[in-house]
Amino acid sequence: MTPRFSRRQLLAATTLAPLAATSTGSHAQAWPAKPITLIVPWPAGGSTDRHLRALGEIASKHLGQPVIIQNQPGGGGTTGPGTMGLNARPDGYTIAQYPMGMLRIPHMQKVPWHPINDFTFILGVSGYTFGFVVRADSPYKTFQDYIAAARKQPGGINFGSTGNGTSPHLLMEEVADAAKVELTHVPFKGNADLMQALLGGHVMAASDATGWDKFVDGGQMRLLATFGEQRTKRWPQVPTAKELGYDVVGNSPYGLVAPKGLDPAIAQRLHDAFKKAMDDPEHLKVLDQLNQQPWYKTGPEYLAWAKAGFVKDKALIERLGLASK
Repeated sequence: MTPRFSRRQLLAATTLAPLAATSTGSHAQAWPAKPITLIVPWPAGGSTDRHLRALGEIASKHLGQPVIIQNQPGGGGTTGPGTMGLNARPDGYTIAQYPMGMLRIPHMQKVPWHPINDFTFILGVSGYTFGFVVRADSPYKTFQDYIAAARKQPGGINFGSTGNGTSPHLLMEEVADAAKVELTHVPFKGNADLMQALLGGHVMAASDATGWDKFVDGGQMRLLATFGEQRTKRWPQVPTAKELGYDVVGNSPYGLVAPKGLDPAIAQRLHDAFKKAMDDPEHLKVLDQLNQQPWYKTGPEYLAWAKAGFVKDKALIERLGLASK
């Protein structure tokens, strides 16, 4: 028998059907309804903080809501995004920078989060220019002077970086391995702390991204080497580590992620707003000041890159003898 429906039941069914079909879409269309928090896992004032504050401010114009920067340093840049991945709701209102350490630290120590499975990858943004600096009054006039001192005093020559497992740390471990010298590594929470320690004479040198730029340009620090494929436009007189005989190159690309399970429509809204911000001339001006290049990848492209990098970096960590036992 064919079931009979009352006029009221038929009216309710025809009314609710399109609402159910478009509920997800309408939710995404109404988003965002409040400010978005962008976790920067480094102290305020460093190069990453300077970059993402500018990017977030421009993106807020396309989102129609403020992008609020929350500095959450620690764990070589992994504490902030790692905590977000485990605890934040996947509603698009909390996102984070995803530094290379996220793909390396899990090979070096136990962490409660998975670098791939606990995140939604939004887009790739940029990469760093890394350099090695000393104070202006340092006895090391060149990078080779510093390495020569390490040969004379095994373990007696130190350098600071932005944390264990970060690119500035591992680049110098690769140099030490190639030069057959023993360097003492001193980790810091971020660029701002590291720069103050170097200026205060608490470490002999620092390996870091371009948060040292104003100190180099101001004559307080000396840039001994950079770690790109070519010399920088801003400091063309400074040699690369590769030129000096060390096959060590790195730019440590980074992007933005959200917790796993984010509505794909909201992920696309975030991607589109931040992509427009990336293309904005004001953003490109900030990148130029930091001597960084755009590194754009879509969410799926960024995820594929991270998966490949996680496997590749395991081999690097093991080769340098830094893998967890």
